[in-house]
Amino acid sequence: MALDGIAVHALVKQFNTEILSSKVDKIYQPEKDEITMTFRSINGTKKLLLSASSSNPRAHFSEISKKNPLSAPMFCMLLRKHLCGGKLIAVRQKGLERSIDFCIESYTELGDLTIKHLIIEIMGKHSNIILTDDGGKILDSIKHIDFTLSSVRQILPGMMYSCPPPQDKINPLECEYSDIVRVIESADEKIKADKLIVQSFEGISPLAAREMCHRALQGTDFLVSSLSPGMQKLLCDSIFSLFEDIKNERFEPCIIYDKVSKRPLDFCAHNIEQYQQMANVQKCSSISEAVEAYYALRDSEERKKQKTAALAKLVANNIDRCAKKLVLLQQTIDGARDRERHKLYADLITANLYRINDGEKSVVVQNFYSEQCEDIIIPLDTSITPQQNAQRYYKKYNKAKVALEQAQKQLEIANEELLYLESVMQNISLAADEEDISSIRSELCSQGYVNARTNERKRKNEQPSKPMHFVSSDGFDIYVGKNNTQNDYVTLKLANSSDIWFHTKNFAGSHTIIKLGLDKDVPDRTMLEAASLAAFYSSAKNSPKVEVDYTRIKNVKKPSGAKPGMVIYENYNTIYIEPDEELAEKLKK
Repeated sequence: MALDGIAVHALVKQFNTEILSSKVDKIYQPEKDEITMTFRSINGTKKLLLSASSSNPRAHFSEISKKNPLSAPMFCMLLRKHLCGGKLIAVRQKGLERSIDFCIESYTELGDLTIKHLIIEIMGKHSNIILTDDGGKILDSIKHIDFTLSSVRQILPGMMYSCPPPQDKINPLECEYSDIVRVIESADEKIKADKLIVQSFEGISPLAAREMCHRALQGTDFLVSSLSPGMQKLLCDSIFSLFEDIKNERFEPCIIYDKVSKRPLDFCAHNIEQYQQMANVQKCSSISEAVEAYYALRDSEERKKQKTAALAKLVANNIDRCAKKLVLLQQTIDGARDRERHKLYADLITANLYRINDGEKSVVVQNFYSEQCEDIIIPLDTSITPQQNAQRYYKKYNKAKVALEQAQKQLEIANEELLYLESVMQNISLAADEEDISSIRSELCSQGYVNARTNERKRKNEQPSKPMHFVSSDGFDIYVGKNNTQNDYVTLKLANSSDIWFHTKNFAGSHTIIKLGLDKDVPDRTMLEAASLAAFYSSAKNSPKVEVDYTRIKNVKKPSGAKPGMVIYENYNTIYIEPDEELAEKLKK
C-alpha cells in the first residue's frame, strides 16, 4: 500500500499544522464510502477528504470538486448533526498505524460541550470511517461490520470502539539502534533484507524498505545471509537514519512517475533514490499534495469502472450475441450458394422425365444450359417418382432462395446493431460522471436493452449531461459528443448547415463539430485540432495515426429509423492525424 504509516504520520503533522483549532464548516458525502469536510479559520478554508474506498483509502486536503447527491446520506446527516460548528482540537495517530483520530469539540442541542472522535482506518478492503463519543461508544460508521463479515471485530452503532488488532512489530518512533541490530542479527538467513524490514517494523511499506536497502547497499535484492558484518552495519545505519527523520518529522514528500506513460507509480513521505534513471521522481510541497496527485486519477478511473461495470457487461454480452448471430447468418448464406444447382437439377430432370425410370438411384443427363453440353450425374431418391424428385429439388431451391434473402437482410441489421453497440461501448469509456452514465442508460432503454422501470429509478433527480466543449488555439468553439444521444444533439441540433463535422473512419467515435459563427475561414491549425479531438475520443485513440473524415454539416444525414448516433455522410475529405491527450486537456473549456 502506498499510504504507509510514515505517510500517515506526515499527514497528521500537516493536519495539526494547518487546520488545528479550525471550525468544521461543511460536510458532504459525494460517494458511499467518502466524505469531505471544510474547515474554516482566520487563515481561510481547507477541504479535507476522507475515503474508505477498498481500492484507494486515504486522507488528504483536496482541491478537486465532486458533485454531491441531492439528498445527503444518513451518515453524512449524522456527521453534520454532531460535528458542524465544532472545533478541531487534536489530530492523533497511534504509533505508526494507518489510522487517524480527529478530535472535535462541539456543543449538543442542549448546550453541553462534548468531544467527538472521527476516526479513519486506512486498511485496504477493511478501511472505514467511524464516529464515536468521548467514551468510545460508536455513534455510526460509513461501513457496518457485523459477525457475518468479521468474527474478530465488529463496527456497529452502540458498540464500544476498539482499535484494530495490534501487529507484533517494533514501533519506529520508540525504536533504539540496538533493536535494529537485534532484528538483523536474529533474522532467518533465507529472508530478503527488505522483506525483513517490512515484517519487523510497524508502518513500513515495501517501497520504504527497499529505499533503506538501496541507500545502504546500492541495491534492493539482498538475502540477509549474503550480508557481511560491514553491510549489516550499513543497513542498520540506513534504517536508524530514516527512523530518526520520522521521529523528528523531517519529510521530503515526492511522487514517482513512469517515464513513458507519465502516470504516477507511487508516492512517499521521504525522498526516493532507488529508481535512479528508470523513473521520474518529482518533489512535492506537502505530503497531502503528493497523496492527492497520486490518487486523483486512480480513484477516478476505479469509481468510473465500478459505476459503468453493469452497463459495460450488458453491452459486451449483446456484442457477443451479435457476433454469434453474424456467424450463423454467414453460414446460412454460404449454405444457400447451392440453390442454383438445385434448380438446374430440377429443370434437367423435368426435361428428361421420359428417360428416367422409377427406382433409379441416379440419372446421367446432358446439361443443355452449358455451352459445352457436358454430362451431369443427378442423384435421385428411389422412394419417390422422377417427377417428385424434380419437385423436391425445386423446393430446395426455393427454400434456399428465401433463406438467402432473409439472411442477407438480417446480416445487414446485425452489422448495424454491432456497429451501434461498439459505439455505445466507446461512449461508456468516455463517461465522466453520473449524468453521462444515466444518458447512456436511457439510450439503451429506448433501444430495448435496459428495462424501462429500472431505468426510471436510476434517472430520478438526475440532470441531462452536456457535450464536451473545447476552444481551439485560434478561438473557434469545438464540441464533442460523449455518447450517442449527445452525438445526435451536436450534429442535428447544435450545428448549423455550414459548420464542419468530423468523425473517425471505420471506428466508433464521437461526433465533433467546429462552430464557425461569423468567421467562415477556418485555419488549418483549428482543423487539425478538431480532427485530433475526434481521433482521441474514439476507439482508435491508441493508434499512432487515425483516419478522420470531415465535411460540412449539410452533407450529414440521419436515415429514417436509424439508431442514436448513426448517420451517413457524403462529399467528405480525410485527415490522417495522431490522437493527442495533452492537446485535449489544453483545449478543454
